[in-house]
Amino acid sequence: MGCFWGLLFGAAFFAIPGIGPVLVAGPLVAWIIGALEGAVVVGGLSAVGAGLYSIGIPKDSVIRYESALKADKFIVLAHVTAAEVAKARDIMQTTHPAELALHGI
Repeated sequence: MGCFWGLLFGAAFFAIPGIGPVLVAGPLVAWIIGALEGAVVVGGLSAVGAGLYSIGIPKDSVIRYESALKADKFIVLAHVTAAEVAKARDIMQTTHPAELALHGI
């Protein structure tokens, strides 16, 4: 079964009860699948929430992000080097996001 999920590493589409359809790309796919395969439930979080929590996003932020998804908003995650953080933040600021958070720096 694990080999099959490995094929989805690039992108996956999930229909998550309470949130709805979610398109996920990149390493988060593997973390979500890992949470689902291991039946990980982290304090009542959804599979997306468990995936975010497993990569080090604080639980209070995960809850906000899940609420944003439920409200049909977008969440953009980027795993970049420390040198790229300032550039990515500056680019994202130009779009006037509702929220811009940096984790793990």
